[in-house]
Amino acid sequence: MPENIPEIGIILYLGSQTAAVLGMTDLMNYAEELARGKQGGDRRLLRVSHWEWQDEAGEPARVFDTAPGATGNPSILVIPPGLGQPLSREMAAQWAEWLKGQHAQGTSLGSICKGAFLLGETGLTTGRTVTTHWSYEEQLLSRFPGTKVDTDRLIIDDGDIITAGGVMAWIDLSLKLVDRFLGPTIMVETARTFLVDPPGREQSYYSAFAPKLNHGDAAILKVQHWLQATEGKESNLAVLAAQAGLEQRTFIRRFQKATGLTTGEYIQRLRVGKARELLQFTKTPVERIAWDVGYTDPSAFRKVFGRIVGLTPQEYRQRFSI
Repeated sequence: MPENIPEIGIILYLGSQTAAVLGMTDLMNYAEELARGKQGGDRRLLRVSHWEWQDEAGEPARVFDTAPGATGNPSILVIPPGLGQPLSREMAAQWAEWLKGQHAQGTSLGSICKGAFLLGETGLTTGRTVTTHWSYEEQLLSRFPGTKVDTDRLIIDDGDIITAGGVMAWIDLSLKLVDRFLGPTIMVETARTFLVDPPGREQSYYSAFAPKLNHGDAAILKVQHWLQATEGKESNLAVLAAQAGLEQRTFIRRFQKATGLTTGEYIQRLRVGKARELLQFTKTPVERIAWDVGYTDPSAFRKVFGRIVGLTPQEYRQRFSI
């Protein structure tokens, strides 16, 4: 019987950098084989595919697939770096519409370097913070004024949208995805084999929150995307149910079934994810961070942070601050 396994799809658009596409494929295939060997079975644990537009009247299709018998949609579609100038609006339009549709069905989207321009054309980065190569910051801001750009960050991971900076940041993004789908131990061992630095963490409780998005419940997915974009600031059940267009009791039941979490647990993980970023990249006091991510009581924030991360906010800052 065909299996539905996590799939990382790589977009082959006009001008995409072949070295990055093949490098990502090799790295993730190595990690998958390593994980499978440790598990001691033949069942494939990760699927890597390449997607290309072959028929102008049709849709993109897999032109390379490490698990051709598997089923399901990609867990994430990654837009690799490109050669030359960023794709124009006209060149990006067809891909952007399709990517937006995939995102609406629960597929996460990622970009590397100039791939952020194609991602921006989907409209999904409006109100979000993304990264790209520093030399394209002004151009990206000019083309997408509703998008915030922070080129001091190598990777920005919002769960459903993940962006990486420079042209060689495909290595960092690949390791991030290995961590997400195969775990931190496999990520660290893969990094050591490829003689690159792992992205700063070795324990599972350091891993970023990766919400379940491919559950097939469109109403709940709409709320998840809204919560991601608003950083989990709103926790009122009536507001969330209204966003989904559902009665509260139905919303509570369907949300937990789809995500595996209560709304409270889900929002706590979103808020803690934002707090990690602030602790790592700013000097903002912990009390202010607690307020900024939605907690009026700093002691309650510390308790939630410690339960989810396994470290106090102060310990986390000491280990990971830049």
